[in-house]
Parts: sequence; C-alpha cells; structure tokens
Amino acid sequence: MNTVLYWAASFALVCFALGMVFATVRLLRGPTAQDRVLALDTLYINGMLTMLVFGIRTGSSLYFDIALLIALFGFVGSTAMARFLLRGEVIEP
Repeated sequence: MNTVLYWAASFALVCFALGMVFATVRLLRGPTAQDRVLALDTLYINGMLTMLVFGIRTGSSLYFDIALLIALFGFVGSTAMARFLLRGEVIEP
C-alpha cells in the first residue's frame, strides 16, 4: 500500500472515531428524541465509513459487505424510529 494512502486512511479512521465519540455523547445527552435518532444515524454512518476505510486499508472485500449490511440495517432502523416518533407505532394494524 502506498504510504500516502496508509496515512490518509489512518487520519480518516481517527476522524470517524472522533465523530462516533461525539455522536455517542449526543445520543446519551440529547434533550429530545429527535436528537437521539440523529445521533444514532450519525453513528451508523460513521461505522459504515469506518468499515469502508478498513476495507481499503486491508484490501479485503469482507469489510465492504459488512459496510453494506450496516447501511441496510441503519436505514431500516432509522425508518422505524421515524415512524414511531411520528405515529407512535411502527407496524400499523
């Protein structure tokens, strides 16, 4: 791997980890439920991007599949939380 790419990936991992720490703080301290949902969205996006950077760094395609699953479950979770906050129920009778 190129030295510049290695250091760029390392810097990106540090930035994503820092973003995850700030999102966790917002998740725990958020004054409203909307803030907590937004923090959860930020956490899953940063987790997905972390897996993508790991995949670039190691050259393994397994991390890309994991990132795809994180994105899929994160989207479904965000949609369910938005419906719950909007209507008070996730599945309509």
